[in-house]
Amino acid sequence: MESTNKKTQSASLKPYVYDLTLEGWQEWAQSNGEAAFRGGQIFDWLYVKRVSSFDEMTNLSKSLRDKLKEQFDFVTLTEVAKYESKDGTVKFLFELSDKNAIETVIMKHNYGNSVCVTTQVGCRIGCTFCASTLTGLKRNLAPGEIIAQIVKAQQLLDAKNERVSSIVIMGIGEPFENYDAMMTFLKVMIHPKGLNIGQRHITVSTSGIVPNIYRFADESTQINLAISIHAPNDKLRSKLMPVNRRFPFDELIEACRYYVAKTGRRITFEYALMGGVNDQPEHAEELAQVLKQFPMAHVNLIPVNFVSERDYVRTPRDDIFTFQRILERSKVNATIRREQGSDIAAACGQLRAKHMESSAR
Repeated sequence: MESTNKKTQSASLKPYVYDLTLEGWQEWAQSNGEAAFRGGQIFDWLYVKRVSSFDEMTNLSKSLRDKLKEQFDFVTLTEVAKYESKDGTVKFLFELSDKNAIETVIMKHNYGNSVCVTTQVGCRIGCTFCASTLTGLKRNLAPGEIIAQIVKAQQLLDAKNERVSSIVIMGIGEPFENYDAMMTFLKVMIHPKGLNIGQRHITVSTSGIVPNIYRFADESTQINLAISIHAPNDKLRSKLMPVNRRFPFDELIEACRYYVAKTGRRITFEYALMGGVNDQPEHAEELAQVLKQFPMAHVNLIPVNFVSERDYVRTPRDDIFTFQRILERSKVNATIRREQGSDIAAACGQLRAKHMESSAR
């Protein structure tokens, strides 16, 4: 049976039903005296029929359902809050079984529904402009707790006869610091007998955990990689992102070179623009010099979200366009992220921070 990271589960003493891949369920079935195809039936109940209890798995014997009840828990995601934006964005604040809170966001695009999932309770990376890091890292999520966010989102969309069409792993936390759970999540998401999300419709974002960029390159998937770069040089990046002191800028760029050479895929570089900090023409020129070595690179320019506990301000609109033009003049493709859900605090970590603040009163 596949191992589960029990250190991540502070309230449940059992693994979660979503913790296993199809192969894991087949192995579990055989180790419990059942035919391997029973594992496939369980997988189908979870991800095609999307049931919420073992009793609904009606083509399984009562004895098998009893074994499932004894050995596994369903993930508890209690809806604490749900906000709907005028642009169609839906943001959930979920409470876990140990009373920690996480966020999940459904974003509506002209090409379908994208879901942004969380991989950790809090974050230890310490980016100085991000709300997710304000209270540090509480714990990693189990694979099933990540998967349950997608199942919840799909259950909501089922009522509208819609489906999750893409996934971004860009919620609270650093996915590459919960790497094994993230990979289990991905294997379940892309499986043709499960939710069957196309690999090229999934993007995972990292702040630059260099060893796991190499590891991810060697996975040989078609899943997209995004790097939160946010500065064009080592000194400024260390100021904005303490992770750069662990994995310096040059090491990050070298890992990106390896990824591109190994996979042949492009990298998206996320760049949050902060007024007067990293948004000047000289920053754009320097960034262009660094990134033009990646012919397929794409830069996603992000006007920084206001966080009351931080001092950063947004870059003026005209300056954003100037920054973009400088990059494109050097043949570095750049787009400006369309803002979604600003009226419901949809930026990563904002809703959880407000919830924690009110809970502490």
